[in-house]
Amino acid sequence: MSWNSFGHLLRFTTWGESHGPAIGAVLDGCPPGIALTEGDIQPYLDARRPGQNKFTTQRQEPDQVKILSGVFDAPDGEQRTTGTPISLMIENVDQRSKDYSDVAKAYRPGHADYSYDAKYGFRDYRGGGRSSARETAMRVAAGAVARLVIPDVRITAYTREIGGDRIDPANFDAPSIGDNPFWCPDPVAAKRWEALVDDARKAGSSLGAVVECRAEGVPAGLGAPIYAKLDADLAGAMMGINAVKGVEIGDGFDLSLIHI
Repeated sequence: MSWNSFGHLLRFTTWGESHGPAIGAVLDGCPPGIALTEGDIQPYLDARRPGQNKFTTQRQEPDQVKILSGVFDAPDGEQRTTGTPISLMIENVDQRSKDYSDVAKAYRPGHADYSYDAKYGFRDYRGGGRSSARETAMRVAAGAVARLVIPDVRITAYTREIGGDRIDPANFDAPSIGDNPFWCPDPVAAKRWEALVDDARKAGSSLGAVVECRAEGVPAGLGAPIYAKLDADLAGAMMGINAVKGVEIGDGFDLSLIHI
């Protein structure tokens, strides 16, 4: 299996499986001298951590990150990056492989079970193994370090729509994004979504959603001219997340509706 890495100047590779002993990431290309401790990474993992409300997976994982390499106590008393590869690790705690005993006998629709079997001749049925969304925890950890490399870039992400029900831009309140289980900037919409998702769950169904991410202060010149341009790399990374089935940059798909 290849293609477990993302990035060029700053590159990270993730490793581990959903029900293995641990998951991790190695970052290469991080400049030296940046103050970095587990405390700089943990808040982002705490925000992602599963089992915090009834609308997310109920797997209970503390997601405590450990920095294994790439930092050293500088003369100023700060722990700083050395410029060498930074290794990050999170131990898996809530491993209930027996919950997947039935999955071992049948492929799950919409999952990578059959694809893995066809490609490799066998599969890790315990939560999907490498194809599990558990891998995204290490993207979050690596992203927390990347934010320190580009401190002038401001990144805000939130849920814009669930089940076709969109937020009202007039109600947009950035500070409230983390105050509800949907990371929604519209408190009124967040209340509606609770009922929507509850009704779908009781009916044994699910709902799609749209997540919007804004990056401000991005310097010009990032990316390469064609195949590795910034749009292409970001879209590729997003499509690597299990549930993502479409990515738009800017007005994206709405541009097809414009008549000139």
